[in-house]
Amino acid sequence: MPSSSSNMSKAEKREAAREQARVLREAQAKREKRNRNLIIIGIVALIAIVAVAVYSIVSAGNEKAGQSAIEQVSDVPANSSMADGGISLGSSLVAGTANKGAPTIDVYLDYTCPHCADFEKINGADVDELVSTGKATVVYHPIPLLDQSGDLSGFSGRAVNAAATVADKAPEAYNAFQKALFALYANATDPNPTGEQIAAAAVQAGVPQAVADTFTAGTFKDWAKASLEQFAKDGYRGTPTVLINGKDFEGWSEKGALAKAVAAA
Repeated sequence: MPSSSSNMSKAEKREAAREQARVLREAQAKREKRNRNLIIIGIVALIAIVAVAVYSIVSAGNEKAGQSAIEQVSDVPANSSMADGGISLGSSLVAGTANKGAPTIDVYLDYTCPHCADFEKINGADVDELVSTGKATVVYHPIPLLDQSGDLSGFSGRAVNAAATVADKAPEAYNAFQKALFALYANATDPNPTGEQIAAAAVQAGVPQAVADTFTAGTFKDWAKASLEQFAKDGYRGTPTVLINGKDFEGWSEKGALAKAVAAA
């Protein structure tokens, strides 16, 4: 049986061919439009993913930038400030305590710094008196500023780690141990007292032997580095740096001047 197309005139065949071409063009246009839409959707999705990733990175960076150097350390001693590493003493002279409402004395120190030793000799008794009677809170900031070892293996770095350990595990002995560290360094025949000597000085200052035995673990070495970093971030340069209610006090070398300044604060 002959096909119906054989009965079509030439004009009808041309029209049919044009119709078929139109249908094919429309189908192709639809495919191209669909493909373009898929590409656009893919690009938009990719942009969204990238935007979320960038936002997450920036947010994390901003959050980290807003943190103190100390907040970025995993091992931080108890009874110390997360903001600047300060170890406060109130009337009980126990690390982590404070005298509410009293003026605050901040002391940044290095246990190998001769001027810090001078500060202790000149003002140590006055500070203890002011704090124990509730007239001030003292906040000590031990930092390994003068440790030149590169890995805090010098006496300065090891002493700060030991002080942090005592603040963490034996806070009632912190004040006495700090004085013992200054005395140990001042009286040592070797400028780099050994770990055994630091531990012995700690025990004599009332630190339990079990706590002194952990000094060599270096638990708070990263904290010591972070405290030094925060010291620089806060704009300080040398030790001792002494503040009364956040303001620099440079008259500490005169006997009795610190106590007078605190009384006037």
